[in-house]
Amino acid sequence: MARTLEVCLSVLSSPRIGSMMTWISGACETNGLSIHYLRTGGAKPPVVLLHGLMGSGACWTPLARALEGEFDVVMPDARGHGDSSAPHHGYRYDDHASDVAGLIRSLGLSRPALLGHSMGGMTAAVVASRGARLIRGLILIDPTFLSPERQREVRDSDVADQHRRALGLRKSDLVAQTQARHPRRSPEIVGLQAEARLKTSIGAFDVLTPPNPEYRDVVSAVEVPTLLVIGDSPVVTLEMATELRSLNPRVRIEQVKDAGHGLPFEQPERLAEVVGTFLRELG
Repeated sequence: MARTLEVCLSVLSSPRIGSMMTWISGACETNGLSIHYLRTGGAKPPVVLLHGLMGSGACWTPLARALEGEFDVVMPDARGHGDSSAPHHGYRYDDHASDVAGLIRSLGLSRPALLGHSMGGMTAAVVASRGARLIRGLILIDPTFLSPERQREVRDSDVADQHRRALGLRKSDLVAQTQARHPRRSPEIVGLQAEARLKTSIGAFDVLTPPNPEYRDVVSAVEVPTLLVIGDSPVVTLEMATELRSLNPRVRIEQVKDAGHGLPFEQPERLAEVVGTFLRELG
């Protein structure tokens, strides 16, 4: 079997607003694609952050800023998102997980912690379920752990059509729409989300096609310490989270009040506290 070419190139980016360090912008060639990433850098324990559908690595800026003093934070753009390649097909969770594994190997990251939100949460869980040798810990932020019925509902909804219409809008229009729907989100994150959405390929929505990996089986196979973070109006309910903890005693549950599925954008400071505490305990 031919080996996949995995090459990484990186350049210094301009400093992020409010950051004391210059971040790195780079790209890895893996699985025949170019996967773009941002990286805070430094000789510190590595943490890889995986965004959700219609997001980008840059959408993790507030959390990365909070963590960069202690950790080397790597924020890739998933295939079909941001500045990564957008192939015509190959958007299943196994494809995304293979990209993440390729990125980790390409960058020479030594057992990083892996964090994911929504689509990125399911991706992170799949990576972790493949074995404990690649990562040292797992953080799942309201991952897309959906029943088969809910998967079909999402697939049959108009979410993809909404995105097609959004691609024809200006960034300022998207910013205005998002601010109206989510008035508590900071102008910075709203701007980053609007930019990320305009860079999301319509093909990326193929990830919504059932079946998803069976999340109970995925979580049961994880052999590293795991933190499951949910809001009080989440996709993963407290009842589901409690069931997952019963299936795998490595799972710890943290519920953040006054937050929905968009927890990273609605409670970034609280999330940074929860995540930072867990990462320090990993050592």
